[in-house]
Amino acid sequence: MESTRNRLIHILNKNEGYQSGQELSDQLGISRTAVWKHMKELEKDGYEIEAVQRKGYRIVSSPDKISENTIQWGLKTKWMAGQLHHFEEVSSTQEIAHQLAKQGKPHGTVVIADQQLSGKGRMERPWDSPKGKGIWMSMLLRPKLPPIQAPQLTLLTATVLAEVIEQKTGLKPQIKWPNDILIQHKKMAGILTEMQAEQDQIQYVVIGTGLNINQKAEDIAQEIHYKATSLLMETQEEWGIQDFIQSLLVQFEETYDRYIEEGFQHVKQKWETYGYKIGEEVEITTLRKSWKATLLGIEPDGALRARDREGNEEKLYSAEIHWGEGGYHA
Repeated sequence: MESTRNRLIHILNKNEGYQSGQELSDQLGISRTAVWKHMKELEKDGYEIEAVQRKGYRIVSSPDKISENTIQWGLKTKWMAGQLHHFEEVSSTQEIAHQLAKQGKPHGTVVIADQQLSGKGRMERPWDSPKGKGIWMSMLLRPKLPPIQAPQLTLLTATVLAEVIEQKTGLKPQIKWPNDILIQHKKMAGILTEMQAEQDQIQYVVIGTGLNINQKAEDIAQEIHYKATSLLMETQEEWGIQDFIQSLLVQFEETYDRYIEEGFQHVKQKWETYGYKIGEEVEITTLRKSWKATLLGIEPDGALRARDREGNEEKLYSAEIHWGEGGYHA
């Protein structure tokens, strides 16, 4: 259920002229006093609101900062981020999204933080999430899918990140299977997908995304300088995080809806246009073994397909990919 504040923002955003207090009261089903209180809360958030007697209210400008209100302002989605929770500082947006899922929050609920103190990636690897430098976000989904298809949502999310980065910056990112976004061989974004499921039905999925946006070189820990980057470092330009978040949410909703309606094929095709080291030899490590193989692409179900030096092909559902001297991996 969309909040009254979000509905108010959508009404004001949709109508450029003045909206009378009575019109807003009628549309929202609240008193005119309650409308006035909501306006005051928006002003505290940095909105400039013009109130004219016998005309009503209109928003003159919105603040350039991250908050539930500013992300909702102008967000053209149908269900994605219908409920949005913003925090200045959290341990992990994933943890909060799991809590919200168990409270019954709806499909499309989004958690965003300015800073994470204990951000993490796959295999519990730490993810540095400095304040105001990137996008630290988790999305709660309730897809009517069998658990075996959950990994496809990671690949889908990766294509969304890659497309939005390319559209906005002109850079051509690449996706290292299954969940890393690389620019010039360095990692600038990662995805963590976690699931709660029964044997034949997903209860919910939480997809966490971390994108390095405005870190300078000195913001990147020395020990990962060789393998991490940000959009600022690659373009020498600062980027609006709020605008990036909105674009990601819109693109994700569009791609997800098409996936649910048509299946994985279009995601597979898009993924392979960004696939990293496809057609090249790398070192692959699983729990059982490590070997050299050429990456061939992904299967219709999202598994990685590789061919070893003897010509044997294998489908991989979980693996680490390494390349270069010293077994470099992002």
